[in-house]
Amino acid sequence: MKDRKPTSFDIAYKAGVSQATVSRALSDSPLVNEETKQRIKDIALELNYKVDKNARNLRSQKTRTIALLLNEDHGTGDSLINPFFLSMVASIIRASATRNYDVLISFQQFSDDWHADYEDANRADGIIFLGYGDYTTYVEKLNHLDEQDAHYITWGPVLPGQPGVSIGCDNFSGAKKATDHLLGLGYERIAFVGGISEGSPEFRRRYQGYCEALEQAGISIDPQLQADAETSEDSGYQAAVSLRDNGITFDAVLGASDLIAIGVMKALEEKGIRIPDEIAIMGFDDIPMAAYTYPPLSTVQQNTKLAGELLVENLLKLMEGEKIESFLIPAELVVRGSCGGKA
Repeated sequence: MKDRKPTSFDIAYKAGVSQATVSRALSDSPLVNEETKQRIKDIALELNYKVDKNARNLRSQKTRTIALLLNEDHGTGDSLINPFFLSMVASIIRASATRNYDVLISFQQFSDDWHADYEDANRADGIIFLGYGDYTTYVEKLNHLDEQDAHYITWGPVLPGQPGVSIGCDNFSGAKKATDHLLGLGYERIAFVGGISEGSPEFRRRYQGYCEALEQAGISIDPQLQADAETSEDSGYQAAVSLRDNGITFDAVLGASDLIAIGVMKALEEKGIRIPDEIAIMGFDDIPMAAYTYPPLSTVQQNTKLAGELLVENLLKLMEGEKIESFLIPAELVVRGSCGGKA
């Protein structure tokens, strides 16, 4: 006769609690204190207890799954994923797993009804959005989700009156730190490469931080030193070529993203311009590639590990009915070889 599989009642008996408490503890309910929760999990591990997901889902009408939807970024090659998000995806998966949630990863399809696609279809209990393309179009979709009381959270800008809950980087302060650093090294003709339209609110905030630093240093804003670019090496490359071909002189560049800054570096290197001896370069994001360019790229670091953990933590709070406010995460300067002191 085969050994009987352990049940939640066996765990409850051994732990000296009710079966309902066991169920709550194994689903990480905040109704169970951490000490009791850990004792129950230890007993479950000791008994080799396996959760019957199908039975649990039928009882709770929950999938224990989070949908992680990424924007298709066609400027990043065949992968269609901005490398900035890769480490954040890993953090989201890890944070979800520690809370006994699976992650369903897909591209944003921009259907008419994301809520029906995921929550109503019982495919996921909540949604995390990474990336958005044109923000003005994206907001319309989020407004529709709000009308349906969907559970979702976005990584992106934090703006007055925007729909839903967003967690994002303090782009203004990060760009100001970067510009202040360049100014402190003696650079004054600092170009900003990145789009600043309403459809790119994060780049726009970085540009505003850049402008604030210049104005505080008593330097007038020169519109000719701003060149539009999307988040890709090719776009940064083309913007740098355009600046040079138009005869715009500059002694440093702040790229609105690392990919843009790397494209700028390539364009300047092809012209025989030495970095940082002749022109200093600063990026924004601190993607893994930034440390391996030549010279290594100075940049503004967004804490993707913390971001992933906070996105999961706050989405679960929303799913439990808690009221969550949007907020920003500080950014830190990472100084490498692409910024030297001006002679």
